[in-house]
Amino acid sequence: MIDKLEAIYNRWKEIEVEMNDPAAMADMKKFIKLSKSYKELQPIIEAYNEYKVILGNIDSTKELLKTEKDDEFREMAKEELNDLIKRRDNIEEEIRLMLIPSDPQDSKNAIVEIRAGTGGDEASIFAGDLYRMYSKFTETKGWKIELVDVTEGTVGGFKEVIIEIKGDNVYGQMKYESGVHRVQRVPKTETQGRIHTSASSVVVLPEADEFDVELNPADIRKDLYCSSGPGGQSVNTTYSAVRLTHEPTGIVATCQDQKSQLKNYDKALKVLRSRIYELEYKKYLDEVSSKRKTMVSTGDRSAKIRTYNWPQGRVTDHRIGLTLYNLQSIIDGDIQELIDKLQLAENAERLKESVV
Repeated sequence: MIDKLEAIYNRWKEIEVEMNDPAAMADMKKFIKLSKSYKELQPIIEAYNEYKVILGNIDSTKELLKTEKDDEFREMAKEELNDLIKRRDNIEEEIRLMLIPSDPQDSKNAIVEIRAGTGGDEASIFAGDLYRMYSKFTETKGWKIELVDVTEGTVGGFKEVIIEIKGDNVYGQMKYESGVHRVQRVPKTETQGRIHTSASSVVVLPEADEFDVELNPADIRKDLYCSSGPGGQSVNTTYSAVRLTHEPTGIVATCQDQKSQLKNYDKALKVLRSRIYELEYKKYLDEVSSKRKTMVSTGDRSAKIRTYNWPQGRVTDHRIGLTLYNLQSIIDGDIQELIDKLQLAENAERLKESVV
């Protein structure tokens, strides 16, 4: 492990030198790539430095035990040695996980698309619940959420809502939410008190920047139309809503959230770029999901990943067979435990891959 960590440290120092090279600073694409690599290696370098200190202390404590005659000092040294060995074992496990190649997209912002599925009005209401759940979760993480496009349901919630979430490691956390979310409860519209099953789908895309996807403006058709829904006097009077169509692929993105046509264009362009980027990225996701059976969401976006059962107050994640009986707190945005358990399962799969 030391040899591998030493090699990573040397590479980190090389990147530091390259970043200070005027040639790299003049090439913005290269500089951003170097900065990203430097930042990603930082936690490993910090763990490596701590690991070296612990190993050094273990060696010096063992030397002390060879020469120390005082029984009291020897007993103290033995206790310290046991503590150092535990710390060494713990940090070695942490480093092993750090050395597993991470998803290169994890550090990106995310585009989250929530759509009502089977279940009519109840599915739209549930899509609204999911939107609220992610909004609350975003608040707890200190991330920023922006509405991109919305189509409201007839009795509440949304037929479709698209949001952009900005912050540290957003996609790395939110990617586990991709898939079909199923709800079992008595709908507000149900007069007989019967439990219905409805569903909404969630798609989480890593936000692609201009360095990931270079779009030719000649390939994009822009259509303008009047916004609908909340927005004040400008609704239905100003052609501020934007629909972008990438003609080579047929991919469409819309935005009507802002009164400014220019702002709507910029947001729609982000979604369009991310959807085009996903075409290539999905090949990687499919390859990953074929190896990691617990992570069905990364490949098959139509897979049922989670059930929210109101009568029993439970939430079940079908990928890892986890059931929690705190449905209300989860719907109120407390989904970190679910994400942590899914990350743990994925890390175990990735560790298995790296050993094979």
